Amino acid sequence: MTDLAASSPLRLNRDQRNAFIASWLGWTMDAFDYFIIVLVYAEIGAEFHVPLEQMAFLTTITLIMRPVGAYLFGLWADRVGRRIPLIVDVCMYSVVGFLCAFAPNFTVLFVLRLLYGIGMGGEWGLGAALTMEKVPRQRRGFFSGILQAGYSSGYLLASLAFLLVHSVFDLSWRWLFALSILPALITLIIRSRVKESEVWETSRQKLERSNTSIRQVFFNGRILRRFVYLVLLMAAFNWMSHGTQDIYPTFLKATDHGGAGLDATTAGWIAVVYNAGAIVGCVILGSLSDRWGRKATIILGAALTIPIIPIFAFSPSAGFLCLGSALIQATTQGAWGAIPAHLNEMSPNAIRGFYPGVTYQLGNVIAAFNLPIQQALAGTIGYPWAMALTVGGAAVAVILLTAFGRQAKGIDFHAEDPSDAPAAGARPSAVSESAA
Repeated sequence: MTDLAASSPLRLNRDQRNAFIASWLGWTMDAFDYFIIVLVYAEIGAEFHVPLEQMAFLTTITLIMRPVGAYLFGLWADRVGRRIPLIVDVCMYSVVGFLCAFAPNFTVLFVLRLLYGIGMGGEWGLGAALTMEKVPRQRRGFFSGILQAGYSSGYLLASLAFLLVHSVFDLSWRWLFALSILPALITLIIRSRVKESEVWETSRQKLERSNTSIRQVFFNGRILRRFVYLVLLMAAFNWMSHGTQDIYPTFLKATDHGGAGLDATTAGWIAVVYNAGAIVGCVILGSLSDRWGRKATIILGAALTIPIIPIFAFSPSAGFLCLGSALIQATTQGAWGAIPAHLNEMSPNAIRGFYPGVTYQLGNVIAAFNLPIQQALAGTIGYPWAMALTVGGAAVAVILLTAFGRQAKGIDFHAEDPSDAPAAGARPSAVSESAA
């Protein structure tokens, strides 16, 4: 299936629509389950008699294991296609996430979050690859922004679920994990109706005709150097993102170390508002990346983050904290809006199953200790400064790394030779630009 006509770049046929919806739902539910821990790890720690510094490693182990899932499911997808690995992946993380509701102690929950990290790592890379290979290339940025907004949508749903379970029904945190099984099953049903990626099928045929292996494609010097660069870029991105999100609910409720001292319900509604801001930012900047390019919109989002940090971290009232957090999520997650398109356009067809996912998730590993570091810093310099220093430093790193990188906006996946790097040569159908 080739791109739709340029005159109707937003129209999707049934297969494209199913692929996009399934990927969006899959990433949304991944984020829903991940952020449940962020919202209730203080409550879980109290039940299991575990200090917050140790509880913070529940998010760390999930992030550390995500590259394992990206590699295993991604390599499998490059060999046999996208559909079956994605279906197996959603089954895995659905069951593991549900079992978290029955964890009897911290050790069992830790192991379950480890396994969940493997499933979460496989979902983003394969879902984004399949979607970007199917949607019209003229509007990849637009669909990229909506797809990445699934992450904030999951956080938003987790916040609403927390308010429902905690404030309305006064139920245990375990019910939050039990709720996650239903939308995950909906994702599975939709994904089972998606056809295989024709870009993958064509690429596989080219590899077989040229007797080229996936290993040979990856160890091409240009592709390998780009891989290292993208890992560093994604480390900065993940540090910026998690720096604004993971500790913030705890900061809002904390009464010591400069915490805002808000009640759980108020903190929950602030989380709803700032995730709405994140969704808006993703869609707007993702769409703008089709016009301005991936690099320009990423730099814009990261640059706008820096002056918002004082409102986000140091505001004395709930109203201004709500405003600051909504604005900073719009800018940081707005920069993320171009990432599904950007990473997939920078990836060779032959290894797009694991290449974008593994670069993203290895960057996550480098950023995995963000929450424990912020929690430790909060004990010495306070929550506001802990967030300001980590987020500000990460935003500067994103700007610099993006400025000196490359992009391949609008590249035609059907025209690419699987042995070439994405921006390697001039192609009439591709827009490929290098950094100044």
